[in-house]
Parts: sequence; structure tokens; C-alpha cells
Amino acid sequence: MAYGNFNDLAAFALVAKERSFTRAAAKLGVSQSALSQTIKALEERIGLRLLTRTTRSVSPTEAGERLLETVAPRFEEIEARLVALGELREKPAGTVRITAGEHPAISILQPALQRFLPDHPDINVEIIVDYGLTDIVAEGYDAGVRMGEQVAKDMIAVRIGPAMRMAVVGSPAYFEKYPPPLSPQDLTAHNCINIRLPTYGGLFPWGLEKDGREVKVRGEGQLVFNNLGMRLNSALDGLGVAYLPEDQVLPYLSAGRLVRVLEDWCPYFPGYHLYYPSRRHSSPALTLLVDILRYRGS
Repeated sequence: MAYGNFNDLAAFALVAKERSFTRAAAKLGVSQSALSQTIKALEERIGLRLLTRTTRSVSPTEAGERLLETVAPRFEEIEARLVALGELREKPAGTVRITAGEHPAISILQPALQRFLPDHPDINVEIIVDYGLTDIVAEGYDAGVRMGEQVAKDMIAVRIGPAMRMAVVGSPAYFEKYPPPLSPQDLTAHNCINIRLPTYGGLFPWGLEKDGREVKVRGEGQLVFNNLGMRLNSALDGLGVAYLPEDQVLPYLSAGRLVRVLEDWCPYFPGYHLYYPSRRHSSPALTLLVDILRYRGS
């Protein structure tokens, strides 16, 4: 199979990102007219207009946006790998500060550090568990970990975990007293073990979905926590129904200590991403850690 030259795609991605032929040409070290001809040839090859040009601005067309969503992450990954290879010439050192929620900190970051740190004794990692959507630049963090849909568009985001879903659970003893809910509306009659997050202010809604129908449940209950462990323990103690990450309850479901309900209302959704402001300002230590964390599953 013959491979084409991808320089025109890289040029298009840069023009679309910069929204300017002038700035893109300067970064590529070519003339504006030569860059314009490159984009024109790409549009003719594809048979679609990719950029809308005016005297004052440049913006992607719908086709251009779709192409950009496809090629930009690939070029960023290639660039990141090249940077990581180049940094092997230097010995990475220093401290990497990361803000993350409790669940990804325990389920993703901690296992990765077990593999990463022994081989890099000069790198220190500081992880601050924080449920708020922290401004990592203002707060002096190198990176943050959040759900994919929570990452700001101006950040570089790297997927570090698989798709995930939540589970609604209670103990067998609890469901002996109260009939298991058959629909999200039934949760209003149950003692819901809730979580309060600073980002939401109020109680965190339980997001349930089935056949394209989305429901946000704000059930009431005697207990409200701001961490995962106490919600899980309270469910195990039979104090109510909890809404927890599936991977955290699977061992207890297998052992019969918890019972799952409304499973068909808990679809998979995008998992965790590590995000940071700019690859150009990333330290060698962060670059290596990102490569270790990068999710390589299907």
C-alpha cells in the first residue's frame, strides 16, 4: 500500500488552529502564498472546501471541522511521542503536581505511579484530591484529571482510562426492608446516600439514561458525604442506596454484600482524561508521566 504525504494535512490543521494563514505560514517557515496553494490542492484532492476565508479571518467549514477533529489529535500524539523520545537525552527530574477526583486518583493514578516511580527516582509526584473543577494554571498545577466532557476546550487532553459507568447499589438487608426500585422515579421513596461537590453547590444528581431518555435524580436521604469510601461503607452497612463507580462495587456484588438495581439505566460514558495547558511548556517529567498514563485500550 502506497502512503501519501501528510504535510498538507498538517498544514491544514495548523491554519485551522491559528485561524490565520499569516501566523501559520510564519510557524511553518513558508510563504503565505505557498501555504494557500497547499490548502487549495488539499481541498481539490478531497473535493470539499475546508476553510472559509475572508479578508479578516479564516475558519473551518463543517467538513473542515470534521477533518480537524480527526487529524489534530493524531498530529498532537505524534508530536508528543517525538518530544518524549527527544527528552530521553536528558534525565527528567522535579515535581509534577496533579489535581484529581478521588476515584481516578485511586483507580488510575496510584497504580500507574507504582509502575512509574521506581524507574524515575528523581521525579516526585504530588496528587491533590479535589472534586472542584480547579483552574490548574491559577492554582499552580501541572495537570488535572477529569471526565472527558469536563475538560476545557483550550486544554490538551489525553485519555487515561476506559469508558466507565455508574452503579446504583444497596445491601441485601436494606432491600429486605424496602422494595428494589424498578425505575428512577422509585428512588424518591428510598434513603439515598448522596454526595455534595463544590462545583455543583447542591447535591450531585444521579445521571441515569435508557433508550435515549436521560433522567437526573436528586433523591433525599439521611446521609451526605464528599468522598467515595464513606458512601460505599454506608451502602454496605445497609443505610441506604448509593450511586457509585461500577469498578468500586464489583467485588461486593460478586460476594453478595451488595445488590445492584437499575442496571439498564446506567450506560457507559467517556472515562477520565488528564489535561494540561500547553505541550510546549510541559516538563520532561510530565511528558513521561503522560506517556505512562495514556490509555491504550480499544
